[in-house]
Amino acid sequence: MYENIITHNDFDGVVSAALCSFAWKLETIYFTGPSSISRAEVSISDRDIVCDLPYPLECGLWFDHHEGNRDELAYRNINPETIPGRFRLEPSCARVIYQYLLDQNLRMPDFFSRLVNETDIIDSFNYTSIEGWRQETPGKIIDNSIKVRHDSSKEKNQYLRQLVFWLRDEPYENVAQKPLVQELFEKYAVEEQDMLRIIGQSCYFTDSDVNHEIIVIDLTHYNRRPHIIRNLAFLLHAQALAVVEIGNIFERGVKTNNLTVSMSLSLNLNHAGHGKSIGEIMRQLNIGDGHAGAAAGTLFCNSKQDMLKQKQMLIENIFRIWSTQS
Repeated sequence: MYENIITHNDFDGVVSAALCSFAWKLETIYFTGPSSISRAEVSISDRDIVCDLPYPLECGLWFDHHEGNRDELAYRNINPETIPGRFRLEPSCARVIYQYLLDQNLRMPDFFSRLVNETDIIDSFNYTSIEGWRQETPGKIIDNSIKVRHDSSKEKNQYLRQLVFWLRDEPYENVAQKPLVQELFEKYAVEEQDMLRIIGQSCYFTDSDVNHEIIVIDLTHYNRRPHIIRNLAFLLHAQALAVVEIGNIFERGVKTNNLTVSMSLSLNLNHAGHGKSIGEIMRQLNIGDGHAGAAAGTLFCNSKQDMLKQKQMLIENIFRIWSTQS
């Protein structure tokens, strides 16, 4: 019935694909990002299973856990319960799929449970401390190996596809020790030091942020977009409550005036009562979407001058909305 899996090109997407590959015996897997689905840049039919991505115009099964994607369906007057597959507000898409398969009485390997538990933590950034976040667990080793810069998208997708099959067929603790995974994990450790240097040179707090709650990482001065992971900023400013990264969008290697923005909460707000929602900030600004703990958006600008003006307004508006949240 189903022929392909189309999934997000991150750790949660890889684990989701591994579960679907096991359940439906599928070997053909494609990786993409949410924006490609939203812009209908990927051809999808009723023979495809879509994981951890916005709902496309058509598909065979759809699995997702993003609140914003549910809101987009509501805007289109589509009830997610009527879509084959499942939508639930869970810590990871892998959790949605795993529970769906359990409800279908599918017998799965015992190691799937451990894999999904760690996927929940990684995808929702639900660590209890910086020490817990930095611990080299099997899931973190695999996740960091995914974050390494590859020479091409084809090369990265080949690696992601191999991970899917490994995670499908054997315990993820074993997968984390495979030579290729270890090689990329060690390469990531080297890249991470460079990321910390770039973040240190590019981050600041706005004048109105007197309590230094939101770290701003401004990458717009780079002519080639540097590869960073924004949450590493919390290693430099451990008391901050959130981080926002802003940079130019590059098209075929050419810098444009359009901006991409991503934001996430720090570990300091985990397991504590708060009313902060990054996804709601993006939705209020009408630039993007995401979870309460992490979200991203796009801002289109007419010129470099317009970009600089809108960037400053964006930072101010993010902090303004942030300050009004309980």
